[in-house]
Amino acid sequence: MVIENANKDKITITIPSSIDRFGLQRIIDYLKYLELTSKSKATQADADKLAEETNSSWWEANKSRFNK
Repeated sequence: MVIENANKDKITITIPSSIDRFGLQRIIDYLKYLELTSKSKATQADADKLAEETNSSWWEANKSRFNK
């Protein structure tokens, strides 16, 4: 793996075609996550609260499918 070019807006990396595509996709997904969250002002507490609210409302909507 070699960094071919780097400037203010972009970095170009050359990767051998033999690399595991699944692993590479996971790395790309992580880099997208970093890009999307880099300017977020949300705290971990905010994320935890949102996750708890989402889980609670999902469970309320779906618990009848599991409690038989």
